[in-house]
Amino acid sequence: MRTQVGIVGAGPAGLLLAQMLAQRGIDSVVLEARSREHVEGRIRAGLLEQGSVDTLAEAGVAERLRREGLVHHGLALRFAGRETRIDLSGLTGGKVVTIYGQQEAVKDMIAARLAAGLPLLFECAEVAVHDIARKRPRITFVEDGVAREVACDVIAGCDGFHGICRAAIPPADLTLFDRVYPFAWLGILSRSRPMSEELIYARHADGFALATMRSHSVSRLYLQCAPDEDVSTWSDDRIWDGLRRRLGAAGGELEEGPILQKGVTAMRSFVAEPMRHGRLFLAGDAAHIVPPTGAKGMNLAVADVRVLVRALEAFFAGKGEALMDAYSATCLDRVWKVQRFSWWMTQLLHRYDADDAFDARMRLAELDYLAGSVAARTTLAENYVGLPYAA
Repeated sequence: MRTQVGIVGAGPAGLLLAQMLAQRGIDSVVLEARSREHVEGRIRAGLLEQGSVDTLAEAGVAERLRREGLVHHGLALRFAGRETRIDLSGLTGGKVVTIYGQQEAVKDMIAARLAAGLPLLFECAEVAVHDIARKRPRITFVEDGVAREVACDVIAGCDGFHGICRAAIPPADLTLFDRVYPFAWLGILSRSRPMSEELIYARHADGFALATMRSHSVSRLYLQCAPDEDVSTWSDDRIWDGLRRRLGAAGGELEEGPILQKGVTAMRSFVAEPMRHGRLFLAGDAAHIVPPTGAKGMNLAVADVRVLVRALEAFFAGKGEALMDAYSATCLDRVWKVQRFSWWMTQLLHRYDADDAFDARMRLAELDYLAGSVAARTTLAENYVGLPYAA
């Protein structure tokens, strides 16, 4: 096969990139190692910044999002027996965030690409990238036992943290920044009414907790736990007791329902620099991971894609490689700001086993300052709804 852009990975970054390139008349082939059922069934985060929603709308894949997404104008912080509401809209000139499962956005983009009859190949085995430092890179793979090859002008590595694209860059040409946190999240999906119309973040002596939702009848709830936590030791009663205590839920505020799913989410901050090597461009989780406290994973992928689309549009229009050359630096400027916010939210709200009394008091003092300062709440709100995109 011959195409202009070979895209490895059918997650949010790869699918959105393919959709936006198609709108601009740029050909692409999307290759995915997993099955369609697996990709569409992966439960991931579900909070979209204002800019991400706008971008999906621009890409023509937001019809169901607009219809089913839950718009939030604020969030709540609970600590030391009190609650502070962060008025996201009021502090940011009307910006909002929207709850819409990442897997739902993926389903929408897959449906749009298949409906347009554009190449999207699942269950591709032995995917490998070649000649990435040359002007004619290649992707090889095996489909139904047959060796295939895609010749292209550019390769987009959108295949996640464990993908093959970042690993194809010579180690000497890549700098990795990594921090693994000494805790994780035990998350559940429950058939129950959400605890609140807005997210509740809670700091408690027993550890962090978060109450969010997927719909008006399905709740998504999290408890801080150990990275190697054995889910089988958490009975439903133990989970509900822990949530009620850490969230400070009173009366019938926390509705218990059938638990549909349990799982442990690791916590890490990771950045690979640069995000380009020759004709290979990394986007999304292939280039960076953020702890989920700041709800930025998919949103960072969307920001990367916006920059990459603009660069590729200029390149294929014969306007040179200046924007391609600037891709990594442009993306990383935002990536590091988002990393800072996600790290800050994480260290502020979680319990560290190594904390002494001084550390605990400092975190409570910072939360107290946040509750009483419009400037501090504005800083949180601006980051939460999404920093501006590169001009």
